[in-house]
Amino acid sequence: MKRPTLALLVTPAILLAACAAAGAPTLSAPDKGGVTFGINNEGPMGPAGSTVSAAAPVPAATGAPFRGDQSTQSGQGSIPVAQVFDPDRALILTASVALRAKEPWTVSDKVQAIATGLGGDVMSLAQSGSGEQRNAMLTIRVPQERFNDALRQIRDIGDIEVISSNVDGKDVTDQFIDLKARLSAKQTEESRYTALLARANTIDEILKIDQALSNVRLQVEQLTAQINTIKARTTFSTIVVQVAPATVVQPTPDPKAYDPAKTAERAFAALASMFRGAVDVAIWVLVFGWIPLVIFGLALLVSRTRTRLLPTA
Repeated sequence: MKRPTLALLVTPAILLAACAAAGAPTLSAPDKGGVTFGINNEGPMGPAGSTVSAAAPVPAATGAPFRGDQSTQSGQGSIPVAQVFDPDRALILTASVALRAKEPWTVSDKVQAIATGLGGDVMSLAQSGSGEQRNAMLTIRVPQERFNDALRQIRDIGDIEVISSNVDGKDVTDQFIDLKARLSAKQTEESRYTALLARANTIDEILKIDQALSNVRLQVEQLTAQINTIKARTTFSTIVVQVAPATVVQPTPDPKAYDPAKTAERAFAALASMFRGAVDVAIWVLVFGWIPLVIFGLALLVSRTRTRLLPTA
């Protein structure tokens, strides 16, 4: 009876252990055919093929300025377009795009329409050449919030080939904050000098305070101009577009193929060469032909003179 009793005591323990094992989480390596999730060290703007963590959502902005560089020989759709910008940072965005098209002037007109349609303007425009050798180069400005829209619309222009493109973002937040702090300090200093000027009693004090106040106001104007320049460059983004004519590939003629036109061309060239030779000979005869005639005439005159003198002798 001891063995059945021992079995009855062991069986519930085994069942409890099995239930605990079934309820515990199991860690296993991912299957080769599944999706691997990892951490992208370059942020949400990483290169193609990088993975993003699925455990937590990616923040909308990383705080770092975007910089994209691309030089390709591919066709339409190779212009880099930034997807994330931090609205709390002061960024100067610029782009340069080199295109090739059959009608460069028409493409430049479309780029101008894109700029004006997005609330921007055309800063410069140059169109040169004629026929199939036309070129165009223009610089446009668009509001920074429409920067990506402008690049997409330029990319979507039909019958173009993108030769090279570059998008660059420069973070000037620290410089902007520093200029604003310096401007605030100079404006406070200006207020102090203004108050002192109102309480000055002597001409010497007035002249010294007025000179210091003029220097401070000049610095205030310089700082204000620098701040306005940065504001203008961060409010509007610049895009330089260069459009070159499309190259036409000429078919290579077969050197073994018979071409009557080439034969006729060679024959006419030989005839022209013979004609030129005959004309050259005629010119030489006209220029130097009188010399033998003169010599012959002199010889004939001498011989006749000798014939007349011989009987007399």
